[in-house]
Amino acid sequence: MKKRALPAVEGGQPVREDFLPFALPSIGEKEIEEVVDTLRSGWLTVGPKTKRFAEMVAVYIGVERAAALSSCTAGLHLGMRVLGVGQGDEVILPALNFIAGPNCAIHLGATPVLVDVDPDTLNVTPETVAAAITERTKLVVPVHFGGRPVDIDGIMEVARSRGIPVLGDAAHAMGADYGGRKVGSVADATSFSFYVTKGITTGEGGSLTSPNADLIERVTVLSLHGMTGSAWNRYSERGSWFYEVQEPGYKYNMTDIEAALGIHQMEKVNEFRERREEIARAFDSGLRPKDAISVPAPCGSCKHAWHLYPIQLEPDLLKIDRDSFIKNLRDEGIGTSVHFIPVHYHGYYGKRLDYGRGSFPVTEEFFERAVSLPIYPSMSDGDVNDVIEAVCKLVDYYRR
Repeated sequence: MKKRALPAVEGGQPVREDFLPFALPSIGEKEIEEVVDTLRSGWLTVGPKTKRFAEMVAVYIGVERAAALSSCTAGLHLGMRVLGVGQGDEVILPALNFIAGPNCAIHLGATPVLVDVDPDTLNVTPETVAAAITERTKLVVPVHFGGRPVDIDGIMEVARSRGIPVLGDAAHAMGADYGGRKVGSVADATSFSFYVTKGITTGEGGSLTSPNADLIERVTVLSLHGMTGSAWNRYSERGSWFYEVQEPGYKYNMTDIEAALGIHQMEKVNEFRERREEIARAFDSGLRPKDAISVPAPCGSCKHAWHLYPIQLEPDLLKIDRDSFIKNLRDEGIGTSVHFIPVHYHGYYGKRLDYGRGSFPVTEEFFERAVSLPIYPSMSDGDVNDVIEAVCKLVDYYRR
């Protein structure tokens, strides 16, 4: 029998001497030069580069207009508001979810209604959505988990048959497509994240897209306190000082400094997605033979954005739990994370929504077994091989 390599935590040699972070942005010279140009221009807040970036997002997604915002959370909040969510309403969201979406529903006086996910896609399905609809349901907010597109056609059909709009949470899904259509072009509105770990980055930032240009116009106004004139409209050489507040809004705009990064990130969005897919294929090839872990299910005809690559441990086949596995990987020089703590596991939501453990078995089992591996464009082939080697080393050593 081949001797199993001793893990670093047990005194063995680590796979890497230098630590591989879980996520890093890919920033080039063009982005740096554009930011410097912005700083030298004297125009730092929402202005011409923010407008240019929003236009680039719209063209890429295939819609007439997009709103450039301060975060994906801002897009979810504004999207919920313009789609009519208010006091006493219900908003359907997955239990496997970051807390941004549920928080936005709460802020608008609505109740998040959580649903379980499909064990293969980790997304909500038309069937789970349909089962959760009540007479109080005002909105459905499916998450494209990890960058895998949801069955948006099926969900839209269920929702529209009952007169309910759909707001996509595409924080993970910039560059993904479903049936040859970009995520963000089909739902009533879709919110994207450009946080530093995402498919493209503006540092912080987000965007809301919609096939409905009037909806985006209202969101854009609401993102600037509800004012009819932005700073660019008021203070540029062709602007006017006058503005009017038609309804109370928020301070949710993107800035030109952020947009300067995004302009050149948008030029690379397909390149970044393709590199992530290359890494995912390498992980599939290197890790699928190990029966003590499961890798993500194939995406079929859809185009996955591969923001996340979560493996799942098979607890019956390993002498180590998930948290110890993560610690072992860190000692091997590999950064990881877990996505996500189920919404109802957080103290506030467990009490507010009266969901106990066991309410969402697929979500809960996934959370207990999941480890998200590093997957980002600046990883070298050597980095990718190190991740595979470290995971296989631990699986082999701790195999029952």
